[in-house]
Amino acid sequence: MGGIVKGVVVDHALLQFQNGNGDNNKNPIFLLLRKLRFSNIRAAISYELSLPAELVNLLQSTAELHSLECLPVSASSLDIAPRQISLAWPGVSGTILYLLPNCNASPSITCISFPVAPDVDITNSHHQSNMIYMDKLEELPLTICRINKQAISNNVVTVGYVMKPSREEDFAKRGAFPLCPTPNGLIFFPLTFELPISTQLEEADAILHKATDEIVSIELNSSSEPSYRITYTTGMQELQRYIESQSHCIEVDPLNSIYPVLDRLKILQILLGLEDLSKEGCCKIRAPHFLKVNDFNEPDLVQRLQDAKLSLPSIVKPQVACGVAESHSMAIVFRVEDFKGLSVPVPAIIQEYVDHSSTLFKFYVLGEEVFHAVKKSIPNADILMKSSERTDLRPLLFDSLKSLPTATGNQHSGCENLSLDLGLVKEAAEWLRRMLGLNIFGFDVVIQEGSSDHVIVDVNYLPSFKEVPDEIAIPTFWDAIKKKVKSNHKQ
Repeated sequence: MGGIVKGVVVDHALLQFQNGNGDNNKNPIFLLLRKLRFSNIRAAISYELSLPAELVNLLQSTAELHSLECLPVSASSLDIAPRQISLAWPGVSGTILYLLPNCNASPSITCISFPVAPDVDITNSHHQSNMIYMDKLEELPLTICRINKQAISNNVVTVGYVMKPSREEDFAKRGAFPLCPTPNGLIFFPLTFELPISTQLEEADAILHKATDEIVSIELNSSSEPSYRITYTTGMQELQRYIESQSHCIEVDPLNSIYPVLDRLKILQILLGLEDLSKEGCCKIRAPHFLKVNDFNEPDLVQRLQDAKLSLPSIVKPQVACGVAESHSMAIVFRVEDFKGLSVPVPAIIQEYVDHSSTLFKFYVLGEEVFHAVKKSIPNADILMKSSERTDLRPLLFDSLKSLPTATGNQHSGCENLSLDLGLVKEAAEWLRRMLGLNIFGFDVVIQEGSSDHVIVDVNYLPSFKEVPDEIAIPTFWDAIKKKVKSNHKQ
């Protein structure tokens, strides 16, 4: 069929253009073509020269907005257009796909696949084109995956991934999800719930998911295990059924392994096992002290706080850690009477507020490699209590994704000589990797003033690891996936 796909051209008639300001900016077809740029695949819109000038201007302006090209052709024919496209892209070497409407209506799209090479005289050569038929443009990434896989004799690992569009684009912009093979032999393609999952996964050797993006609701059950009942979107449910019934697709991290990071109580209970890593004469790494409450009006709350070694202020978090909007609604409580009527969703976790000189260490685990970054964090308790905005000591309410209260330059306690024991934290990272059965995850560490205890205050699955430079993070990310697939094949 030719070489690896290096260019895609879509006939304007497939775009279903809408006139009006901004209507085309979120056109899924343009968003789909934009993904190709992140895989170093040239993408363009073709249009016939006979089109009205107004439509041509709209095409060109929208294409430019999405960093796409516009290619004029004299006719959208199977013979003329490929030749003109080849002439317009003289430096491209590989396979070009040209998509146009199918005159027979069903399937609705004809895809012409033809090879090009810079040293070939297009005017005297005859393209040996192949015809591929599609019902929807959403099939394009899967089609490219098939062509690329065949072009390199199937000696690759194909990874189908699913996550919300904004997260996908953040990863793709960094080059994390190329449709062309990576140096270590991976091809990525997006799974879409617009197409049957079973058909897509026939091409996949591995599945990478951010399942928390597909959660509709989480119902907690305090009386038995598991402590939660998760409802996923219809598409994710279909994917889950397929995973359970098929053995050839390897989950980079299984759905069952991410469940503990959805439940703050469960993950804190797991973190209690960090005590086994402590060594005499050295600082220790530990979980924060915590208490689960089902009702902030519990009559014995004060005694329960004392039994849990909790003092005020304390930070209060919903037990559900992610996947639902209210999971990030938190509060810092300074007086015990203010627990009554607190707006944080229950069941909730009351957690130790660790004075840590406003310094947070974010750790990222990518397979066997561990990276970290230092970030500004919440001020120490005494600074929060002295703040002019806190004179009444009412609870400080915030959304941890949007409005986390961080220290300013003059809000440090003065005790900032915190020494990170990197070896200890890496040992904890490996311990967590074994305990959770995860390969790609992150966790946050703060160092307690005075004791120098290293306290893990949060664990999350498939973080962005954006603080790690792309040239280091992305190849390590690929290697973690490849090693996971290899290790599963050996079992």
